[in-house]
Amino acid sequence: MTAAKQLEFVSVADYLAGEQLSDAKHEYSDGYVYAMAGAKTVHNRIAGAWYAALHNALRGQPCEPFNSDMKVRVQLPTHTRFYYPDGMVVCDANEPDDLYQDRPVIIAEVLSEATRRIDEGEKREAYLTIPTLAAYMLIETDRPRVVVHRRTDEGFVAECYEGLDAGVALPGIDAELPLAELYERVEFKAS
Repeated sequence: MTAAKQLEFVSVADYLAGEQLSDAKHEYSDGYVYAMAGAKTVHNRIAGAWYAALHNALRGQPCEPFNSDMKVRVQLPTHTRFYYPDGMVVCDANEPDDLYQDRPVIIAEVLSEATRRIDEGEKREAYLTIPTLAAYMLIETDRPRVVVHRRTDEGFVAECYEGLDAGVALPGIDAELPLAELYERVEFKAS
């Protein structure tokens, strides 16, 4: 039996410097760095459709979408986290040279077996603390279904959109995302 390797605490500055030199992407949570795995074709099709739809919907507006190559920084009271969401919309962007964004209005994660627990747990809890966030989208890959955690005066409320005829109204950017467009290249298995 081999001994478990102890994780090493990494500062935010060291993490950001390392990410600039790395060929692989890593997320940063509470001083620890975690490598990200590659995604399946269906995941990339959905994430790509999300980005394309938002890119087109936001033409001529001050808001802009980012894909999974841009990090979001989450400042919690006692620590900092950096994640690579599958997509986000930002209306008040950081400086062009920054490696991350602080003020997303919408964040989207495409769910998979490997990421569901983190996306619905740790990331959801962290993302919902971002003061500018109006909606957090969780997008299924095995059926046309999107859960949106939408900010209200009373906090966040979860809404579910199902079926290819549904459309998600996106708060803060005056856009709607039709599920038929999001899942255009996805073939669902018969159940």
